[in-house]
Amino acid sequence: MKKFNIRKVLDGLTAASSSSSAASAAAQPGAPRENDAVQETLQSENFQLCKTVRHGFPYQPSSMAFDPVQKILAVGTQTGALRLFGRAGVECYCQHESGAAVIQLQFLINEGALVSALADDSIHLWNLRQKIPAILHSLKFNRERITYCHLPFQSKWLYIGTERGNIHIVNVESFTLSGYVIMWNKAIELSTKTHPGPVVHISDNPMDEGKLLIGFECGVVVLWDLKSKKADYRYNYDEAIHSVAWHHEGKQFVCSHSDGTLTTWNVRAPAKPAQIITPHGKQPKDGKKPEPCKPILKVEYKTTRAGDPFMVLSGGLSYDTVGRRACLTVMHGKSTAVLEMDYPIVDFLTLCETPYPNDFQEPYAVVVLLEKDLVVIDLGQIGYPIFETPYPLTIHESPVTCCEYFADCPSELIPALYSVGSRQKRQGYSKKEWPISGGNWGQGTQSYPEIIITGHADGSIKFWDASAFMLQVLYKLKTAKVFERARGKEEKPSKDIVEEDPFAIQTLSWCPESRMLSVAGVSAHVIVYRFSKQEITTEVVQLLEVRMQCEFSEVDSPDPGGEQTPTLPTSGASTSPQETELPTQPSTGSNSSDGPRDNIPCLQVRSSPLKQSPGYQVELVIQLVWVSGEPPQQITSLAINSSYGLVVFGNSNGLAVVDYLQKTLLLNMGTSELYSPSDPHQRQPRSPRKARQPSGALCESNDGSNASEDRCKSPTSDAKDNTFTRSRSSSVTSIERESREAISSIHFCESFPRKTDALPSPCLLVGTTQGSVMMVAVGLPPAGDQRLQQPVGISSCGTLVRLKGGVLTMALLDSAGALLPPSYEPWYDPNASDEEKEKSRRRRPASPPLSQEGQESQFAVLCSEKQAKVVAMPSQTRIYKHNITETSFVLRADVVQMAGANCIACFCANGHIMTLSLPSLRPLLDVNYLPLTDMRIARTFCFSNLGQALYLTSPTEIQRITYSQETCDNLQEMLSELFTPVETPEAPNRGFFKGLFGGGAQSLDREDLFGETAAGKASRSLAQHIPGPGSMEGMKGAASGVVGDLARARIALDERGQKLGELEERTAAMMASAESFSKHAHDMMLKYKDKKWYQL
Repeated sequence: MKKFNIRKVLDGLTAASSSSSAASAAAQPGAPRENDAVQETLQSENFQLCKTVRHGFPYQPSSMAFDPVQKILAVGTQTGALRLFGRAGVECYCQHESGAAVIQLQFLINEGALVSALADDSIHLWNLRQKIPAILHSLKFNRERITYCHLPFQSKWLYIGTERGNIHIVNVESFTLSGYVIMWNKAIELSTKTHPGPVVHISDNPMDEGKLLIGFECGVVVLWDLKSKKADYRYNYDEAIHSVAWHHEGKQFVCSHSDGTLTTWNVRAPAKPAQIITPHGKQPKDGKKPEPCKPILKVEYKTTRAGDPFMVLSGGLSYDTVGRRACLTVMHGKSTAVLEMDYPIVDFLTLCETPYPNDFQEPYAVVVLLEKDLVVIDLGQIGYPIFETPYPLTIHESPVTCCEYFADCPSELIPALYSVGSRQKRQGYSKKEWPISGGNWGQGTQSYPEIIITGHADGSIKFWDASAFMLQVLYKLKTAKVFERARGKEEKPSKDIVEEDPFAIQTLSWCPESRMLSVAGVSAHVIVYRFSKQEITTEVVQLLEVRMQCEFSEVDSPDPGGEQTPTLPTSGASTSPQETELPTQPSTGSNSSDGPRDNIPCLQVRSSPLKQSPGYQVELVIQLVWVSGEPPQQITSLAINSSYGLVVFGNSNGLAVVDYLQKTLLLNMGTSELYSPSDPHQRQPRSPRKARQPSGALCESNDGSNASEDRCKSPTSDAKDNTFTRSRSSSVTSIERESREAISSIHFCESFPRKTDALPSPCLLVGTTQGSVMMVAVGLPPAGDQRLQQPVGISSCGTLVRLKGGVLTMALLDSAGALLPPSYEPWYDPNASDEEKEKSRRRRPASPPLSQEGQESQFAVLCSEKQAKVVAMPSQTRIYKHNITETSFVLRADVVQMAGANCIACFCANGHIMTLSLPSLRPLLDVNYLPLTDMRIARTFCFSNLGQALYLTSPTEIQRITYSQETCDNLQEMLSELFTPVETPEAPNRGFFKGLFGGGAQSLDREDLFGETAAGKASRSLAQHIPGPGSMEGMKGAASGVVGDLARARIALDERGQKLGELEERTAAMMASAESFSKHAHDMMLKYKDKKWYQL
């Protein structure tokens, strides 16, 4: 191990910046001497950045496929992403480089491969036999647009239909085009006078592989004989076709049409349909055609050995069902079930027992891909119940507004949260096993518990088990239950004051050891929760109202009737609201138009008893109130400490400290007043204020006088996207208010609030958006009854240090460089017996080393949007400084534990992820990972211990990444396997008589038809072959030695062959041209052979 007395700099950093910062560190009088320097173990070799897993519902899905043997589901999206799902915990994400929409997916069934067709007219072959799938081959069409693909079971020839109505055939092994092409004019001949439109369907007859059924958009269907290269039958219908489905015996097929009809055709009777039905059409009494309905976008026709066939379709509802949700219709025998979906249907697939199209299908489930959900319906049970989805697809149930990540939690937390969350599960699911059950879990070496907490726009909070690269919801907390909701159209309690998401979660503070949770909402409210395993009923929700205002609010406030509104002092003289005399003007506490709104919270706490289930239960609600017509400012920072019984929050008006045990406000101080040291502010504990009666009427007297900009902004609204860390006033006021200094970071610790302190004591580090860090001392009464009766002393101790940019995170290290976490109280059940409480309520003693003369005993680590500093305590001398970025700014910074040591992890707005050693702030990692393209990423990015981090990559998906070299090295082992060796089921038995009289399935040697010897070569200009990174040809530079040389030689030969082929084509064209010229010249010579010159 190496000792560092000044910050060492990694290779690659500019000498100028390194020398200047090193000099600044060395020049500090408080810099540690060589003999007492902290030994640092983290090196740049400990760090590497890579993506690990992606969780959640695929954003903007566009297509779907299922492998019935491997039992793997693939979903493609409009942004070129590919998500693969197997059994619970088996998920995989990959991305097409072009980012074009995936229009169709086709599995090579039981081969561990998948073909994707994209909107940019390219097709790709994916190898799924490796843990991170890769593209083996790509083919890009130049002159034709792809509209439909079909790959028959156990065939290597892929049919590709195009917008021009032609069908090309691709060999999926070599990804080369066959010379065999079915041209649209040959297929339809004279059956229609106009172009038939794009190909919308291709399938081979289940009983005869030599017959290909081609559906054109205009309504023409052609049965093409592949051997004789001509059409056997043509079927005409007046309405456009959307999809076609075969009966497994190959004698009938069904078409779905744009007028909501289904036509059933007998193969040998092309003159007219055998049956026409309109599943959702009203049948007129006079025998006329039923009224047209919406298009049936897809139909599937599945047979069963023992009963009636199933016909499953999407769309086709009558036009008078305006506003009705999307439906899936299941027709079985004489019964028709219409299943309503929550979102529009993108695609559906019927899952069947057999992969063979010429056998009874025996359908058992339908997978329905919706715009924002995935539903699997059980066809085997009465009422068609749905299966319970084992994947974490409900992240976006309500938009995510904040996110926190806790790696290496106490081991008993996940079982505790799971036990209370399991009672919240819905009933009525199918009793059967989840049918998408392929793949195997990874052999993960990570055994530590990980929890992700997401806050949502509807006020809900979800706790997720994120251990071992999986994600499973544990428990859901609904914070909105604490407040009154509008019951009727006339009552609008929130519309006048708050945006459409009044309960949205702004930020949260959680102590995993004590299980205390505090939540700040967008309506300027804070809720404190305790965790209990017992159900209780709270008769009255404990409420504390806080009036926070800035020093110059008197100037800004309107003057109602020439009378100045009395304002409360914001300094230490301010008291808890129940001690305050309210201003004596008529408009106070009302929402009328004749005066400014005052002393009103944005939301009304419920007055009726609140039944609280096991889990998180409300301890206290704190609400900021309107001040002289100004809405309360959004809460920008929040912290809770179970050992001290305090919750602290700040906004652009200042800092408030609340004792949640005594339910009193201890401090309500303007930001500017925190700069100067002050005497302890002590409060006498009072009983919490009950919800006031008039507040019910506050919201009813809404006359629309409040402008829309006076609302408390929701984090999901557009206004919040203007800034990263600063909360903007929601009303239009002076520029001063816009640039007001807000509290941006709070950290509880046991340190030295004053330079003269000999012993550490409880205190608060408070950081602001202007880069100041202040110390606030906390004087706690003795534990036990005295703690509940005597007041807590709070005193401001002035400024510790200033940094450039807003303060993001703060932490404390001991003299050896080990992290000193805030003290906490072990968890106990607040509703348990007194004996059990006493057993667990032993406050953990704080044990930082005592300060000795001439030796610093602590390091305060402070990180802002621009720089990081380390300050020695108690002398308060800066010993290390590092400028993180000059041109950009840090969005998120966390002090994290990694490989047995600590470091600062930062995410910059320019996309760089960096880590700095502690305490010397040496740069260890700097990777340009992800340029900030969306405010959602800034709002949700968070680091955790052991090299883990995450962010919301889309509104529905969480992307997890690691910055640990060890995790990157072990990633292959940890990831799940998609492909598992499975025997392909036996083909259906043809039976004796069918074999004797030739009634069984007819096979076809496609190689004879489509191979180069029979069909010739396809035009080279039609499509371009691109070797994928997963294939040998794609490994140009990756391979080394003999293998690399061989690969390069092979590529050179391929390129040479390609050039020779082009030359050959050009030579042939020139020869043809010369021959033509020679013929013309000969004809001319014969014509004028016997004529004289004057006869010419």
